Formats: sequence, C-alpha cells, structure tokens
Amino acid sequence: MTATAELGGASKPAETAQKNGSARGSGRSKRHEEYQYLDLVQEILDDGEHRPDRTGTGTFSLFAPRPMKFALNDGSPAHNPILPLLTTKRVFLKAVVAELLWFVEGCTSSLPLSEAGVKIWDGNGSREFLDSVGLSHREVGDLGPVYGFQWRHFGAEYVDAKTDYTGQGVDQLAEVVHKLKNNPYDRRIIMSAWNPADLKKMALPPCHMFAQFYVSYPRSRNSETRSAEEGEKKNPQGHLHCQLYQRSCDMGLGVPFNIASYALLTHMLAYVCDLVPGSLTHVMGDAHVYCDHVDALKVQVEREPREFPKLEIKREKGGSIDGWKVEDFVVLGYEPHKGIAMKMSV
Repeated sequence: MTATAELGGASKPAETAQKNGSARGSGRSKRHEEYQYLDLVQEILDDGEHRPDRTGTGTFSLFAPRPMKFALNDGSPAHNPILPLLTTKRVFLKAVVAELLWFVEGCTSSLPLSEAGVKIWDGNGSREFLDSVGLSHREVGDLGPVYGFQWRHFGAEYVDAKTDYTGQGVDQLAEVVHKLKNNPYDRRIIMSAWNPADLKKMALPPCHMFAQFYVSYPRSRNSETRSAEEGEKKNPQGHLHCQLYQRSCDMGLGVPFNIASYALLTHMLAYVCDLVPGSLTHVMGDAHVYCDHVDALKVQVEREPREFPKLEIKREKGGSIDGWKVEDFVVLGYEPHKGIAMKMSV
C-alpha cells in the first residue's frame, strides 16, 4: 500500500460520482454501490430498535437486513480490480491491511499491530479488559484464539500468544486455497472463525465469523446454457466470489472496515489462485448503530459517494497466501470525503 493510497496525496484524483451513477434515483445509470450501506444506516436511524448492549453504550438495531453486494472488478474485458473502500468518510486503510495480514499470519497478540501504529485491538488486549472477562492469567495483548488462530489452527489447543502452533489444528485458509486451485466447484470452500469450544478463551468472540467462496464461469452471451467443461475451455479464468456472514455489525466503525477487509482477502485469494476477483456479498445479523454514533452518521448519510479506488498488487502472480507485505498493495484514486470522528465501544 503506497503512502499516496493512505493520504490521498499524489494518486490520480477520483472522477466525479456520476460515472458510477451515485445520485439518488439517477435514472438509467447504475446506482453507486455505496448507497446500499448509506440506505441501511438511514433505515436503522429511522426504524432501529433501541437496545442495551455488552459495552453499555446502547444501540439502535435491525436484525437480518438485506445483504449488500459489491463488485470487485470494473466489468471491463480486462477485469481491472477495484476495492469497495467507502468514500463518504475516510476508511483507515493502513489498519485494514495490517489487521488482515495479522489474521493471515495467525497472530493472536495485539502488540505487533499496536507497535505498527494500529491501535484497534488495544482496548481488548488491555490488562483491565482481560481481567474483566476472566483472562487475568493472560499477558497484556494476548487476545486468545481469535480470528487468525481459527483461520490457521482451528481445533488446536491454545496455550498463549507466544507458542508456535506450526502443524497444529486445521489450516482452513490453506484448504481454501487448495480447493480453489484443484476443485473450484466444491460447495465446501468455507472458512469459519466461530469455534464454540474456544469462545470463552477469546478476549472477544468473532463478529465476522463465516466466509464461503464460490468460483463462477460466466455464461457466453450467445448461449442460454453452457456446461462446466465448455466454460473452462472458453473462459479458463473463473471469477471468485465471497459471501461473508457477520453476526454483530457496528455500522459506524466496523462495517466499512469489514467490507474492505474481506474484499481485500478475496483479491488476495484470486491473485494466488489465478482467478478474476468477482464480488463480495455481506450478510448481517444484528446490524446496529451505537447511540454515540448517531449524529456523526446523520452527517455521513447526506454525502454523495465518489468512485471506488482501483487496486494494484505488486507481487509475483500465483505464489503462496503467506508472506504478503503491506507494500504489495497499491490503492489508486481513493478520494473520500473527510473523516468523521466516532468513538470505539469496547
């Protein structure tokens, strides 16, 4: 990820929102995909149920809203990759990339992220918080068997964040890569972070908890039906799609981050497996707005979306899902509205 991607300085300015049909009710032009998010936020503000929550902040909530779906390429013959990074406020791109690579590494300590300037897990890794959830035996920063552990070592016995778990448990991420490369029609290309046996060992149970991947071979426009064999001959590159299920969805801070993170993961998997990045579908359970985010979100929903940025990956094609670096990602044309301050509830 370049500095220009994060700061929006020297990258090519985004074109006007009209290219993506951003205006509400914009006639025949395609409506900007970001309105899925903005419309849902507005629906929660208008109709959400006022509910208490674990953090004590309080929320307005809807259950099982309509899913959001984002394209991961521009629809051109070249299938240029795009990243659905919300534009109606600046998303902390550095943190999205750093956290995702932290998951992929299987790391369970918040300290490496904090040392890199990404503080999003500091609250859950603090001495006070660990003591409050019965994990007083853990060192500061040791979050337990959270996302990365489940992705890479599902079923292994968790000791602490310093233990080497090489070869232990099920490496779900490696299995996803293997199936995408060798059996793309498999209906079991799944990765789960929800492990009931480990929930009480985690500082925070997973919010984004389940992802299924699907490889499609688009039909020819000249034919109503095509066999899989024909699809492989005429269109050897499949299109990779991801469907994410998230049980708890913080619309103000979390969801824009989660959209970008799973879109980027899908791009990484497509790159490793020689597939075209297809789409991300985001399915939600408890979709909520924290009470102290209401005023900020009222400002955000009035803003016009801008064009989503393009993504370039500066890495040899194929290779491993391991060993990725921040520098491998270049995000171009990200010109969001200015940031909106929102407090994170822990």
